[in-house]
Amino acid sequence: MNTFKTASLGFQHLLAMYTGAAIVPLIVGGAIGLGPTELAYLVAIDLFMCGVATLLQVWTTRFTGVGLPVVLGCTFTAVGPMIAIGSSSGITAIYGALIASGVIVILISGFVGKLARFFPPVVLGSVVTIIGLSLIPVAVNDIGGGTPGDPGFASMQNLALGGLTIALILVLNRIGTVFTRAAAVLFAVLIGTGVAAFLGLVDFSPVREAGWFQMVQPFYFGMPTFDVSAILVMTLVAIISMIESTGVFLALSDITKKPIGSNELTKGYRAEGVATILGGIFNSFPYTTFSQNVGLVQLSGVKSRRVIFWTSGLLILLGFLPKVATFTTLIPKPVLGGAMLVMFGTVAASGIRILSQVDFAKNENLITIALSIGVGLGITANPAIVANMPEAVQLFTDSAIVAGSFTALLLNGFFRLVDRFRPAEVVADNRQVS
Repeated sequence: MNTFKTASLGFQHLLAMYTGAAIVPLIVGGAIGLGPTELAYLVAIDLFMCGVATLLQVWTTRFTGVGLPVVLGCTFTAVGPMIAIGSSSGITAIYGALIASGVIVILISGFVGKLARFFPPVVLGSVVTIIGLSLIPVAVNDIGGGTPGDPGFASMQNLALGGLTIALILVLNRIGTVFTRAAAVLFAVLIGTGVAAFLGLVDFSPVREAGWFQMVQPFYFGMPTFDVSAILVMTLVAIISMIESTGVFLALSDITKKPIGSNELTKGYRAEGVATILGGIFNSFPYTTFSQNVGLVQLSGVKSRRVIFWTSGLLILLGFLPKVATFTTLIPKPVLGGAMLVMFGTVAASGIRILSQVDFAKNENLITIALSIGVGLGITANPAIVANMPEAVQLFTDSAIVAGSFTALLLNGFFRLVDRFRPAEVVADNRQVS
């Protein structure tokens, strides 16, 4: 395979994951009140770190790298927790939590198989569903153009742009190839932004004013601060990401016919831990494998890691080009909101898919799902309900996602403990009745 073809395939992988990578800094940065210049830096450093994280996985060493053609980007399961941490404790607490959780990931990388038993489908599915559902109000507000009360909020123009973006994603997913489906959100956002520009809603002057080159800078937003609650939140997110990554690793192992064992999986987890630590240092995000790129490997039939090395290099290059990052920040809120609604809805749907593996004939599973989702969405709808909790308890209730997740973990553990101490025939009888 010649260099041009290899580079082209690498660029195709970049297109498939670009929107997923760029949309996270826009959502998080916008939610915690960053200005245009800071947002542009956040997008640029995220693209740079996506390239670095991908390189860490593809390039195998004695310590890191699963050695499969994987592409990494920021996990969407981290979006809600990062917004909650940034809003309550400041942006530096996000990066302190990332550094600490990255270290924890490296330390527990060899024990993830044992940790996975604490995250059966009833827990994992509930957590992922809560994350997706709790983020949907953010997307709906952006479709309206900001927040209720803003001038022009929920105008027909804004709703039409959001609706157009959603419609384009649906059409491209319905009639497109595997590649256009993988990049459907990117194409829809580009077309939606083009329509908004035609209507005079996009100001391109920031792109003209942005420089052509910038250096990445550690601790751009200040030295990290370490908050116990934030560290617990991001560690939980990291464990969920590791479990999700395992599925991607195994799928790619089957596609590429390259067997992987516990050693390769451990090195893959360590690579994600190192990438998360670097994300904290350079003020970006936690990283996980992107499943949409697995479809491209299967579609193209090209399983060479050389292609992904090109993807990694192109992402790192984009991190040094502020004009590209600044252009990304010009996406109008209604267009961004339309894309977010589909993507966050997809996260919730993934949680529901995981829950489809659960035996709903067992009352304990129904109760675990009902209460964990109820607690998570209840706090999302009315955060003031836990405002007067003792400080030690607020550690677990400040974030709706954490509250719902710990509810699922505690209930699952409680029911398993009860079953252990009850006579086997009683457990069997109860399950037959349920």
